Amino acid sequence: MSVEIKSGWRSNSVWLLLSLVILAIDLWTKHLASSSLKLAEPQVFLPYFNFTLLHNYGAAFSFLSDGGGWQRWFFGVVAFLVSIFLVVWLLRLEANKRREAMAIAFILGGAVGNLWDRISLGYVVDFIDWFYTVDNSAGDGQCLPFFYARLGSEISTCHWPAFNIADAAILFGAFLLILDLLLAPKK
Repeated sequence: MSVEIKSGWRSNSVWLLLSLVILAIDLWTKHLASSSLKLAEPQVFLPYFNFTLLHNYGAAFSFLSDGGGWQRWFFGVVAFLVSIFLVVWLLRLEANKRREAMAIAFILGGAVGNLWDRISLGYVVDFIDWFYTVDNSAGDGQCLPFFYARLGSEISTCHWPAFNIADAAILFGAFLLILDLLLAPKK
């Protein structure tokens, strides 16, 4: 079975460069976080925004992080196969599908960034920590779904699971793909 690459492959290969730029930024920021932050010790950057170095042994939202180690290889294989699929998809795209190509490039760069961590470290480095505060005095200090609480006596903080540049690139790429589906001419 051979993969047919369409005539737009040369112009689409430039999108691979975007993936490499995203990968480089992701690895560089993870290196900065790992070398300048202490594990699980928040460093205040802005109100409601910290840098907190965390090691994610699972998938999104630390899913299966306590799996005993098998998840490292499972998620690594899945990310590798998805990355190959994305490269083939990108190279086979018609040259005029720029929004779709950009979306794939962002997802690919992010997927390879997290794959690199998973293979080389056994976990993914996360460090971006967004949160908000809730007042416990009224007795309704509940966090929104997907946020986890750090409890205090009067005020608690509700944190979105820590993430990294690769995660943000994957999310942005997925958003672009959805946007492309909504805006693309119907066939």
